[in-house]
Amino acid sequence: MSPRTRWIAHLDMDAFYASVEMLRYPELRGQPVVVGGGRRHQPETLPDGSRKFATLAGYAGRGVVTTATYAARDYGVHSGMGLMKAAQRCPQAVLLPTDFDEYRRYSRLFKAAVAEIAPVIEDRGIDEIYIDLTEVPGAQDAVGHDPAGGVRAVAQEIRNNVRRTTGLVCSIGVTPNKLLAKIASELDKPDGLSVVTAAELPTRIWPLPVRRINGIGPKAGARLAALGVATIGDLAMRERAWLQEHFGRSYGAWLHEAAHGQDDRPVVTHSEPVSVSRETTFERDLHAVQDRAQLTAVFTHLAERVAADLQRKGYAARTIGIKLRYDDFRTVTRDLTLPGPVVDAAAIRRAAGQCLKRVDLSRRLRLLGVRAGTLVRAESAAATAPGRRARATDRRAAAEAEPELPFLVAAPGPEGPERGEDPDRHPPEKSD
Repeated sequence: MSPRTRWIAHLDMDAFYASVEMLRYPELRGQPVVVGGGRRHQPETLPDGSRKFATLAGYAGRGVVTTATYAARDYGVHSGMGLMKAAQRCPQAVLLPTDFDEYRRYSRLFKAAVAEIAPVIEDRGIDEIYIDLTEVPGAQDAVGHDPAGGVRAVAQEIRNNVRRTTGLVCSIGVTPNKLLAKIASELDKPDGLSVVTAAELPTRIWPLPVRRINGIGPKAGARLAALGVATIGDLAMRERAWLQEHFGRSYGAWLHEAAHGQDDRPVVTHSEPVSVSRETTFERDLHAVQDRAQLTAVFTHLAERVAADLQRKGYAARTIGIKLRYDDFRTVTRDLTLPGPVVDAAAIRRAAGQCLKRVDLSRRLRLLGVRAGTLVRAESAAATAPGRRARATDRRAAAEAEPELPFLVAAPGPEGPERGEDPDRHPPEKSD
């Protein structure tokens, strides 16, 4: 019996956030649409039942493109771009607010649709997963003269089931490992299926730019370009020792293996989250004293959202931190390790307030964030919760600190921040 071929798939939902919005607003299909607006950009329903949409024309603010339809990308608009710059390139583009609750719902739906066919799944975020197809019935079969015909059919069945369940399209790359699968899923976007065997590495992978390898970032890419390495094939032609000389022993060895398509990482079906965070960038710089009421509302809202995320995921946190970005773009972070894990919003807010006491609040703020780390399962946290004395000490410390903190005293207002970090994914959505 011949050895079983290892088949790993990478599934990436195409323009996921924008595609979900197209299901809600089908009249926008084919038009340039940008997701990344705030509450004020909610479409307005007119008396005749039609909808009036906001556009990028005249946009002023600090919003960032979360994702864009392919029609908008044709104008040079891409995720991570400032909305003001996007407005210059495509002022006629429709601007929609983000709705992470809906994106998460569709994320659960498409993953469930995949699991009906191939249950060994590694969750990589709100819109992408790895799938081990090796043991899926039919994946090892040849179809006619195509030795990979069986796994190709399985991958197509997955794509069909995702479309039936969600109405959304996805792209899948199927290869012998995760590294190549990630590359292959981008070969035929959108709505594509690419199967790449190890024998096809020189013809289908090596001609691609080195930045297509997940793990080669802008700095490494620039260094490789300066050394005359532009494609993955160029990288594969370099000796391991040469790469280690220029990039260090560990990273140099990895570059050599990656260029030759070597990756034995397993598909990990469960992993514990490292942290949960929420942050928001303000439309204008805010001052801790002059804008106390607004900052208080935002600060409280962020703590509440972090608490809700922890409770939804079933975790408690022993470390609470903050992130500030000043008007000069300097970013500072502070963390506080607590005597015991916490999960409620009030405790998170108090601990984050302690962190605020250790930063300069004289400058205007561009961004504010709250983070929960050193996570433990909520059930184990309940079993090892600190006693009343520890909690009382924490409350006294917080009470003593709060009068010195300029935006911790006002009650939260009815409106929270317009943009925040989604705990299941790191917006903005990647370009694909």
